[in-house]
Amino acid sequence: MTFIILLSALILDWLFGEPKRLHPLVGFGTLASHVEARLNHNTHAACHQFMLGLLALLICIVPFAIISWIISQMAIWGSLFSVVVLTLCLGHRSLFDHARPIFQTMQKGDIEQAKMLTSRIVSRDKDHIEPNKATIESVLENGNDAVFGTLFWFVIAGAAGAVTYRLVNTLDAMWGYRTPRFFYFGKAAARLDDVLNFIPARLTAFSYALLGNRQQAFRCWRQQAPLWDSPNAGPVMASGAGALDIQLGGPACYHGKWHQRPVLGTANPAHSNDIQRALQLVLRSVLLWLLVIGLITGILHA
Repeated sequence: MTFIILLSALILDWLFGEPKRLHPLVGFGTLASHVEARLNHNTHAACHQFMLGLLALLICIVPFAIISWIISQMAIWGSLFSVVVLTLCLGHRSLFDHARPIFQTMQKGDIEQAKMLTSRIVSRDKDHIEPNKATIESVLENGNDAVFGTLFWFVIAGAAGAVTYRLVNTLDAMWGYRTPRFFYFGKAAARLDDVLNFIPARLTAFSYALLGNRQQAFRCWRQQAPLWDSPNAGPVMASGAGALDIQLGGPACYHGKWHQRPVLGTANPAHSNDIQRALQLVLRSVLLWLLVIGLITGILHA
């Protein structure tokens, strides 16, 4: 049944994409903002801020995880609920919906429009964005966050696992900043996101390497990933860059400040066609995961 639910959710996500209105994750983001506004006060000591951030995390996550688990166990509606929940948690189609317009705009030579579109999917200053590189980085990293991590935790813990993973991922995106406001308050969300992503990120990196330039991907993963700030984005991005045989990373401007990020991949610059190649790499990885999960499910039920 797990494989059927996975396949159904991936098909539905691919056919319909994200809801244009009333997306549950948008509503959750609004709820999380209200909780954060009530509990996050920079006047408290560091330890107190961390504990308040942990409390906010539990308030936002636990009720939805419990409700998801209870409904998913129902004899009649459990499987249907799981399909709907997993479909809403997945973001495979959205990768294409966000990246393809940038690819098409770059093909037309409209760099300024491409920069504007890219700034909507990455938190970088529009004037300093490299659309090809930034879009590919977003596709590769979100392949883990919006697709493979969700699939992994659904296989491990069902609908409750997928919901918990995506909500924690959302809180990390909202609170996981190293700013005075969130440095301690958001630490619990950031650390839990690191823990939940540890295995999925490495499976994603392995999938990229297996389906791309394997030798380059494994070399970049081994040598470059440890230099990246994020313990999970590093393997995913380094392996993906090596698999595509292009250069990613390097300096990037966030909120008016330049960050000297490590260079990932090879010496070949990223071109607009590489956006399509990155999307195809994620798609082939999804098919690989489906094949492996299907085979394991068949063996277990043989």
